[in-house]
Amino acid sequence: MKIRMILALLLCLIPIAAHARDAKQDARIEHLISNVESLKGAVFIRNGTEYDTKAAGSHLRMKLGKAGRRVKTAEQFIDGLASKSSFSGKPYQIRKADGAVVDTRPYFYTRLKEYDKGHP
Repeated sequence: MKIRMILALLLCLIPIAAHARDAKQDARIEHLISNVESLKGAVFIRNGTEYDTKAAGSHLRMKLGKAGRRVKTAEQFIDGLASKSSFSGKPYQIRKADGAVVDTRPYFYTRLKEYDKGHP
């Protein structure tokens, strides 16, 4: 009887494990968030309001946490969470220290490409 219960429990956990992000994807996503947080003199623009880069990192981590297992890859993170407001649909932007303003989607894809070159 106990063995059946244990087997049933294990079988229930298989789908959970199958849908979880793997460590490589977690590292890729964390790299993107950390990159934004480390930008000196930059601001993160969300729905027309400027935030410091630490607040941007916190916001992105909160969105990732709420998304849970629906986000399995860094690409899904960029496209689904880190590129635009889920409230207004407006693109997120970064104003760099030199004053240049870039949308986060191409910015993050460039950073991800650079990261992947060093982490095959």
